[in-house]
Amino acid sequence: MELLSTPRSIEINNITCDSFRISWAMDGGDLERVTHYFIDLNKKENKNSNKFKHRDVPTKLVAKAVPLPMTVRGHWFLSPRTEYSVAVQTAVKQSDGEYLVSGWSETVEFCTGDYAKEHLAQLQEKAELIAGRMLRFSVFYRNQHKEYFQHARMHCGNMMKPYLKDNSGSHGSPTSGMLHGIFFSCNTEFNTGQPPQDSPYGRYRFQIPAQRLFSPNTNLYFADFYCMYTAYHYVILVLAPKGSPGDHFCQERLPQLDISCNKFLTCCMEDGELVYRHAQDIILEVIYTEPVDLSLGVLGEISGHQLMSLSTADAKKDPSCKTCNISVGR
Repeated sequence: MELLSTPRSIEINNITCDSFRISWAMDGGDLERVTHYFIDLNKKENKNSNKFKHRDVPTKLVAKAVPLPMTVRGHWFLSPRTEYSVAVQTAVKQSDGEYLVSGWSETVEFCTGDYAKEHLAQLQEKAELIAGRMLRFSVFYRNQHKEYFQHARMHCGNMMKPYLKDNSGSHGSPTSGMLHGIFFSCNTEFNTGQPPQDSPYGRYRFQIPAQRLFSPNTNLYFADFYCMYTAYHYVILVLAPKGSPGDHFCQERLPQLDISCNKFLTCCMEDGELVYRHAQDIILEVIYTEPVDLSLGVLGEISGHQLMSLSTADAKKDPSCKTCNISVGR
């Protein structure tokens, strides 16, 4: 049988967190003969792996020949924000069960995308299932080392400046390495109604009245839901003043929450005053997207311990947790 031409001019487009579309050119006579496509997909860091041989090792991806472009989809082998290399080989299955194969195409590299809004909406639904009853609170707080606040006072005009979010949490979160903001907490102890005296981030705590950061002039967005191989689950929310750069970033990428009615963090007018509540059974971390003046709050030293095990700095999500994972790229 006449040899098959080597696929050429590979094109990758319509890339999502767990899928991509691929097409290539073949000689005209091959279009009617080809019965199968073999697709060799590797994470980019695995550059030195040898190409598999279809007779010796099962191909990573085998597809019956369909009109191109074709969509490759699957969360079990594609992760978000990950660089891949891909090469293709075409084949004709013969009557004896063997394959006549083409040569391998050139290798093309691409990077998968972040979670889309619909994926984050699935995460939000999962988080809502474990969010407990709503407890009142009155302050947002941020724990850091003494040197952090000294630097803000001496070198930043008494301002805490937004910084780029690290890669903690879900690998597909659109905020990681993209959104600038300042992390705050608002969780309270059940028995006292006050912020806990322990913290993983430092012994100095800045407390600011909730209304300074959160009001009807602020938009609220759901950003992430994850755990770090523990029983604790974290929900990340974003607070962005309406019309701010952070607000525009979030509008395009994150599900927006109703500030007066959601399962995580609310701001409601009751008897002429704003009342604030947070969910009990999750650890809330709130990213505020604008600078914050230290003169708007109070700085003091906490009496508890520095619990490093609770730190979320560059924390990796547990990909096996059924509570906080969804069936798309991880």
